[in-house]
Amino acid sequence: MTVKLTLPTQSKMLSKDFVYGVATASFQIEGGKASRLPCIWDTFCDTPNTIADGSNGEMACDHFNRWQDDIELIDSIGVDAYRLSISWPRVITESGELNQEGVAYYMNILDTLKSKRIKAFVTLYHWDLPQHLEDKGGWLNRETAYEFRNYANLISKVFGHRVHAYATLNEPFCSAFLGYEVGTHAPGIIGKEFGKKAAHHLLLAHGLAMEVLAKNSPNTLNGIVLNFTPCYPESESLADIIAAAFADDYFNQWYIKPLFDGKYPEILSTLPAAQQPDIHEGDMAIIAHSMDYLGVNFYTRAIYRADVDEHFLQIDPPEPRTDIGWEIYPKAFTELLVSLNEKYRLPPVYITENGAAMADKIIDGVVNDQDRVDYYQQHLNAVNDAIEQGVKVDGYFAWSLMDNFEWAEGYLKRFGIVYVDYETQVRTIKASGLAYKALITNR
Repeated sequence: MTVKLTLPTQSKMLSKDFVYGVATASFQIEGGKASRLPCIWDTFCDTPNTIADGSNGEMACDHFNRWQDDIELIDSIGVDAYRLSISWPRVITESGELNQEGVAYYMNILDTLKSKRIKAFVTLYHWDLPQHLEDKGGWLNRETAYEFRNYANLISKVFGHRVHAYATLNEPFCSAFLGYEVGTHAPGIIGKEFGKKAAHHLLLAHGLAMEVLAKNSPNTLNGIVLNFTPCYPESESLADIIAAAFADDYFNQWYIKPLFDGKYPEILSTLPAAQQPDIHEGDMAIIAHSMDYLGVNFYTRAIYRADVDEHFLQIDPPEPRTDIGWEIYPKAFTELLVSLNEKYRLPPVYITENGAAMADKIIDGVVNDQDRVDYYQQHLNAVNDAIEQGVKVDGYFAWSLMDNFEWAEGYLKRFGIVYVDYETQVRTIKASGLAYKALITNR
């Protein structure tokens, strides 16, 4: 049983230079819907049978009003950095200009973080696409990539020196596959003919924004955040190995290979023409813009077997599992980082999300989330193992600062190291948050 989080004495993760942080996203915590344009998640939440508990993001953690207290909370945990996302529909008007009220909101947050010497890691797109752009096709419309460039251009100019690092996109896999192929995330579009088209426009948006960031904000770390769910074969059979490799190309390598190799995985040619992206001349060079860092989000692995009808079939995850049903398998984290480092010429890596949903109980004002402490202990050490095998990892962000709107799960799944009582909006630091603080502050 881990009461505190420990790393080997000589670990680079115990250096003061290693960046520890917490992460959130705008739609998941802010609320404040009245002072922004509608986004695709508002629409999705208003659609029946999309969100497990029928909830929405109109209030969430009311961070829109409680941001000052929340920054005090972040500061109290002793972190070096805070990863937040900007709500595109809060800062850009329908005609494509800055919304000064929305900009001022984030400027206040960034200035307060700077005054506390907390580095701001800013994500420009964490899934809250303005609904008016979705009405014109969203990420299926190539023009959306250029709208994103405009937003990135305007916001990076006005934020100036307040930001430490920018990520263009958070987890384009989720936006493309969950949003435009299987339809479990906003905007809820279903069809294999859509997923890879959306993915291409997202990656194009990333490349176009990287050009703008390099010009407007050369002193920030500029990159992207990708999520990875490593793919393992169920057995040693050749068929299962081939199935897992195809899944890995389809879900994981699809998003990273264009960034570093300027091309999609070779399975592209095996997809029916209708399912292939619309690639224009010059696109791949734009997408492969050099980056200052790569953000990696990791939670779990997936296990695949060969299938008669499809290229692969994912089997149910074995125990142990978190409250959201994901297998706890920290070894996959190490193996992922080492394999990416072997496959690509990576810039420095930041672990931009890692954490676990657990069935938390608050008893007499205390949340003893031992299961989550154990998860962090295993996964922090998995990162350290990768560093010892030569991967350059410069920082680690816990997902999440606090319990929040967990997308299609609504408020049913709690990922925070801080407990949120949604009735009262009272925040309580969990045992995991206290353990994380002790690790960070005792370096």
